Amino acid sequence: MLAETEYRVDQAYARLDACADADKIAVVAQLMLAIFDHFYCQLCEYPYRAKRAFEAMDPHASIQISKERLGLYSRYIEDHGPRIRAAFPALSSDTTGWDAIDRLFVAMIVDRYEADIAFSFAHSLRRNIEHGLWRPVAYSFPPPSKQRALSMASVFRRVPIRDRVDLDLLCEALQVPSFSVPFRNLRGDAQRLLDHLDGLLYGEDAEVPQPVALDVVEAGFFRDRSAFLVGRWLLRDDTVAPFVVAYLNSSDGIYVDAVLHRVADIHNLFSSALANFHVTTRLYYQTCVFLFSLMPRRPFGHHYSTIGYNHVGKVVILNEIVDQVRQSGQRLQRSPGAAGTVALGFTFDACSYHLKVIRDHPTTSYKWGAFPGVKAVVDKYRHVHEINRAGSMLDNVMYFNLRLDRDLFDPALLEEICRQSAGTAYLDEDDVLLRSLIVQLKIVPLPVYLQSASDAETRAVIRSLGHCIRNNAATNIFNKDLDSRNYGVGRYGRVFLFDYDAVEKLTDVKIRTNTDLEPGEEGIPSWFFEDGVIFLPEELDHGMQFANDYARRCFREENGDLLRVAYWTDVQQKLLRGEVPELRIYPWSAKLVPDETVKSRVYYP
Repeated sequence: MLAETEYRVDQAYARLDACADADKIAVVAQLMLAIFDHFYCQLCEYPYRAKRAFEAMDPHASIQISKERLGLYSRYIEDHGPRIRAAFPALSSDTTGWDAIDRLFVAMIVDRYEADIAFSFAHSLRRNIEHGLWRPVAYSFPPPSKQRALSMASVFRRVPIRDRVDLDLLCEALQVPSFSVPFRNLRGDAQRLLDHLDGLLYGEDAEVPQPVALDVVEAGFFRDRSAFLVGRWLLRDDTVAPFVVAYLNSSDGIYVDAVLHRVADIHNLFSSALANFHVTTRLYYQTCVFLFSLMPRRPFGHHYSTIGYNHVGKVVILNEIVDQVRQSGQRLQRSPGAAGTVALGFTFDACSYHLKVIRDHPTTSYKWGAFPGVKAVVDKYRHVHEINRAGSMLDNVMYFNLRLDRDLFDPALLEEICRQSAGTAYLDEDDVLLRSLIVQLKIVPLPVYLQSASDAETRAVIRSLGHCIRNNAATNIFNKDLDSRNYGVGRYGRVFLFDYDAVEKLTDVKIRTNTDLEPGEEGIPSWFFEDGVIFLPEELDHGMQFANDYARRCFREENGDLLRVAYWTDVQQKLLRGEVPELRIYPWSAKLVPDETVKSRVYYP
C-alpha cells in the first residue's frame, strides 16, 4: 500500500510538470491528496510497528518509532511544500488559486473518515508554500458529511456480565490486543487480576453499584516497554469506572503487570507529558470519545494528542479556548504568578490552557548572555514536543501564522503583546495575527502552589519536583534555569517543567563542584574559564529560590542525591552508553505482584 501511494505521488508530480498553467490548479489539488494519502498510510503503520517492538522486547525501536511518528507530519510538509512551490511558483502569492484548490480538495475528502486530518495537512502545505508571507490560514475543519458521520463505527467491544466477573471474561478481555507472542500464564494472570478486582468491584458496601458489562477498546495501546488494554466497567447506575491493564514482556512471555482503576492514575498514564500512545485502530475519534468517558476533566483536544493525532488536537484545542471565552464572558489576560523572562503568558480563569508568545527581547532578569532570538526559543519548544517528555514536561501545542479574533483578548494584554512581541504579533481591524503561539495545559506555578500549601502538601510536591528533575535527566533533558518558577503543579499533585528557553542536553552539560575547595581557600576555581553550560549540583537548592525555609529543607531531605556530582555524572554516563531509561508511569499499588528488584531500577514520583 505504501509503495502504491508513493507511485501516485510521483505520477501527480509528473502531471504537474507537464500540464498547462490553466490545468495546474486541479492537478495541485490531486497532488496534495496523493501526498496526504502517502503520509496517512505511513502514519497508520506506526501502531503496528510499536506492537512488534513490544513483542520483540526492543525499547530502542519503540523510542525510535515514537520519535519518527512525531516528526512525520513536519517532514512531509517540509519536503513537499518547496517542491510544489518550485513546480508552480504562482501559488506563493495567488489567493484566488488557493480558494479554488480548497474547494476541489474538500470535495475529494468530504466523505472520508480522516477528512479532518487531510484538511489540516493541506493547510499546512499552504503555509509552507506561502513561506515568507504573513498570510494566516484557518485552523479549522469542514463540517462532516452524513456519509462520513455514518462511517464512525464503534471502537469498543461490550461484554455482558451475567452474575459476577469471572475468569473466562477476563481471559477474553486480556487477549483483545491480539499479541503474536504467547502469554507467560494467561489463566494465572486472569486469576490474579480477578483476586485483585474482587475487593474493588464487590466491596462490603451493598449500596455500591456493581458492574453489568465490560467495555474494551478493540486495540492495543503501546508505548516504550509497555502495552495496555483500555476498558471501563459499566455499572448498574449507568456510571462507568476505569479498567486499564498494563502488560510487560519477558523471555517467558507476556504478563499482566498492573491494573489501574483510579481516575488520577489514568490521568497520569494518559498524560500529554509522556510520549504518544500507539493505538492499533484507525478509529481515532471514537477512541478519544472513549478516553473522555474515563477522564472527562481532561480537555477533549488533548486526548487526540495523547494517541498521536496532534494536528487534529490542535484544531480542537483552539476551538475549546474560543468556546470557553464565549461561554465565560472572560477574556485572555496576563497569567498569574511571576512574569516570564522570555515568554509572555496569558490565560483566564475558565480556560483549560495557558498560552505563550515569545518576547522580541527578554526582560532584564535574563541571565544567559546573548539572547538567541525568538526562532531559537520556538525551536526549543518544538524540540520538547518531539521527544519523550518522561511524564515531567508539559507538551507544547504549536501554532504558526494564526489568526484570532481581537475580542478574545483583554485590551491591556493586547497592548503588552504588541509592545513586547512586535515581531510575532500584528493587529488589523478585527483580528490578531500571530506568527507563532505556544499552548500548554494550565497548571499552578510551583511558587503560587507553595504559598497556601500545608507542610504535608509542601513535602509531597517537593518530592515530586525531585522526580520531575530526575525524569528529565533520564531522557537527556537539563533545565539550566533550575528555578522553582519554571515548574508547576498539575491537578493530581504532579510537578511538571513548563518553561523551555533554558533547556539543554544533559550530555552537553559540564558537571563541576566547589566542594573540593578547602574552607577559606582563595582563587578562581578551575572550571570558571570553561566554555559551555556549567552546573554545580550543590547550588541546586539555592537556585530554586524557594520562598520559605521549610520548602528548602524538604528539598535537601527528599532530593539529597540531586545535590551531589555522583548522581549527575552517573546519568550522563548511562546516556552516553545508549541505555534506555525505564520509567514507571503508574503507582506501585497498582501492580499485581510487587517486584522490589524492578522498583529499585525505575524513576517514579
